[in-house]
Amino acid sequence: MGPDLSPASAFWHLVRRDPQATSIVDERTAHTSAEVQRAASDLAVRLLADGVRPGDRVAFAGRNSAAFLVTLLGAACVGAVFVPVSFRLAPAEVRTLLGHCDPHTVVVDSELAAAYARLVADHAHRNWLDARIAMPLADPTGAERSGDLEPVRLSADDLAVIMYTSGTSGTPKGVMLTHGNLWWSARNIDQVLDTRDDDVALAVAPMSHIGGLNAFTLRTLLRGGTVLSRRAFDAARTLTDLSAGVTCLFGVPAMFAAIARCPGFATADLSGVRAATIAGSAAPPSLLRAYVERGLHLQQSWGMTETAPSATYLPRRWTVEKAGSCGLPLPWTDIRLDDPATGASVTIPGAPGEIVVRGPHVTPGYWRAPELTRAATTPDGWLRTGDLAVRDEDGCLTVVGRLTQMINTGGEKVFPCEVERALSELLGPDVHDLAVLGLPDPEWGETVVAVLETTGACPPLDQVRELAARAIARFKLPTRVVAVAELPRNATGKIDRAALRALVESTPECPRVERGAAAR
Repeated sequence: MGPDLSPASAFWHLVRRDPQATSIVDERTAHTSAEVQRAASDLAVRLLADGVRPGDRVAFAGRNSAAFLVTLLGAACVGAVFVPVSFRLAPAEVRTLLGHCDPHTVVVDSELAAAYARLVADHAHRNWLDARIAMPLADPTGAERSGDLEPVRLSADDLAVIMYTSGTSGTPKGVMLTHGNLWWSARNIDQVLDTRDDDVALAVAPMSHIGGLNAFTLRTLLRGGTVLSRRAFDAARTLTDLSAGVTCLFGVPAMFAAIARCPGFATADLSGVRAATIAGSAAPPSLLRAYVERGLHLQQSWGMTETAPSATYLPRRWTVEKAGSCGLPLPWTDIRLDDPATGASVTIPGAPGEIVVRGPHVTPGYWRAPELTRAATTPDGWLRTGDLAVRDEDGCLTVVGRLTQMINTGGEKVFPCEVERALSELLGPDVHDLAVLGLPDPEWGETVVAVLETTGACPPLDQVRELAARAIARFKLPTRVVAVAELPRNATGKIDRAALRALVESTPECPRVERGAAAR
């Protein structure tokens, strides 16, 4: 058996070094490492008494909180598998998820109690616990305790987490992540970013998704830093946090864009933030420049739940020069581009291919879905990602779209990301974000549609096409522009493509261009 990679063991060790260190700030309440350990150990004792054994699943449903992290540590202490459940899921979706992963115990945030009442009644065979029992609060009575439970030893191959994908382009899947996957992901981040033992990580992206949990939050907790846990994203408060001691954070472009629109952004002191990654979708160059002007380099990254989370990063020196690129493979990551049709490796700069990846942080597969695991694995054991990218002469990757989202218009292939980058200069005070998708067309098969999130008037179609024509071919130009007050997003802040398609298809009155030479 290899080294013990249990997060509970790691946390127990750091408590011995500094029991009074501030480990978690849950909104306004600070919890020392000793308090967090005591709460996690007490929860572990409760789980054992309730019959939880190594390999059983323990789920947590709720927002970011100290209770979330305590449940993760308590589950690891007894060798159970942690299953985070997004608070955004409807009870029917939660029912499906629980039926798939079959947890022994479900810890539920108290704010979800009413919504989950029927679910609890229908699943009485499961062990349901209120999240308040996991809150690491000091014992005002000073009562004697029997001592902290010794964590179960866990190896790199032991299953740590089942994390359900956001499902923006298909049915959510249960991604299995081992303790080795989580450990190596943290080593990758520490190797290329300015992370330290005394970091203050802002956990404002949902921890029920991999970026919010494992980009900085878990590694900071286990190295002795402080996790500032926020239950929800608020742009103005996040800007205040970034100016008041936060050293690292993960976010998606929509979050950073909202912060940049805050009145105090132009004068905020962001110099204390040493490591900030932006991922989930391509970051507009104008947004990256705005942060560089404030002294903060948002380092673009690409990854997915299956890579726990990051597989690439863009070095600081290229933040502006290569805006839109997700950069180079992380140190313990191998990436190649495969031709989707032939499987042959793509080596020509600028030629698109599917990203395939391998490394010690890459998932071993999908929970109870061997057919999905086989379909996502190449004959030589690499993970197929479904993302298409091109590589430049420096080896930097730029994602151009998903295989399933590629637009076929008149036999020509159009990648939505390519059109979105060409239109990124539209972003400003009125146009906050945009997305591109293909819709059925009787003449061309599909047509390119640009959807703008705007608080002002919709830019004229001719203006949108003229701007895009400076960077892309005419057959890639939008033939329709749709203005919406808000683009539909999932819990991670990514655009929900299925919901977006339904929204656009229900808006037939939006302007179009006539088919023919002008549209091509």
